Amino acid sequence: MESRDLLLTAFDDIEESVRRALDGIDPALLTERVDPEANTIAWLVWHLTRGQDHQVSAVAGTEQAYLADGWADRFALPFSAKATGYGMSSEDVGKTRITDPQLLLDYHAAVRRRTSDFVAGLSAKDLDRIVDESWDPPVTLGVRLVSVIGDDLQHAGQAAILRGILERR
Repeated sequence: MESRDLLLTAFDDIEESVRRALDGIDPALLTERVDPEANTIAWLVWHLTRGQDHQVSAVAGTEQAYLADGWADRFALPFSAKATGYGMSSEDVGKTRITDPQLLLDYHAAVRRRTSDFVAGLSAKDLDRIVDESWDPPVTLGVRLVSVIGDDLQHAGQAAILRGILERR
């Protein structure tokens, strides 16, 4: 098995986790908070998808789907279209008023397709390419992609847990 096949499987797992967290959900639950400072399901899925979009497009040398394909306009959130969720305050999370689970699913699917197209063309040698020299040791493409996968799986799991908590209230 090629390394890229493992990465593609991991990105498939993220998409499946996002789908399970959102399929058939009551839209009102997307923006509900378990406490005043907690993240919402909508914010978690938007953020994990924005993170993948931002980081993969950066290493692929392409424009982000959010900016290039009109997703920022469709979401119409009250902050910069370049925002990804990193460093956002609890107040910003509360402003992420996404009430359409299909919008989140469609954006995630679009980003997943772009990610798959990029990863499918990678060789083992490509994964050793340094993509960020600001760290010691410098970050390779393989390490960056694994980092995206880990972050996304955590957030998808958090969204699933929140859904379970909120549905049991």
